[in-house]
Amino acid sequence: MKFKKGDRVEVIWRSELHQGLVEEVIELTDELTDELMVKLAKTPAIYYLFKKNQVSKVELVKVPKFVADWIEYCEKHRWGLSEALEDTYENSCMPEEVTDWLADCHENQELFARAWMGDYEVEEPLYYVKLGDSGLDYLNVDERTEKKHVSNKEPSPNFRVKFTEKEIKNMNINYWAFRVPVEDLEETE
Repeated sequence: MKFKKGDRVEVIWRSELHQGLVEEVIELTDELTDELMVKLAKTPAIYYLFKKNQVSKVELVKVPKFVADWIEYCEKHRWGLSEALEDTYENSCMPEEVTDWLADCHENQELFARAWMGDYEVEEPLYYVKLGDSGLDYLNVDERTEKKHVSNKEPSPNFRVKFTEKEIKNMNINYWAFRVPVEDLEETE
């Protein structure tokens, strides 16, 4: 597993599970002896060396932007989790898209609770760039060379066909006009 400075990780230290941040990656020639300097989230903070095979990355929960906005709103008003979820059924303060997302499936309720409990990432919507009317007019980018091609929207090794808003605008601002949300196309198929 590859680590970089700033990765959130979990380690067992003195028979207890701790979270921390990678402060430094110490690369040696033998992979089994590669080590990480981890700043453990303790008071006071402790810096400790761990072998890479003792450390695992913490995968942050991913939620849509509107859910992250709702969590921030609730935290700003110093609401607890139960108050944030009560709002789902009792008044109209919660945005309808959050209510719909929570009601959509039980997994979303669990994701919300996990995001509420700690760090989370905002899930960015993905788009295809459709440059024509046939099924072979989708932008494809070779990940090795960054060369752009036009082909179908089916993923293939080393080619990306789905992009975030930032990626599209960084390639060419004009591509933004030709975006098609991945969600929209996948729902119609």
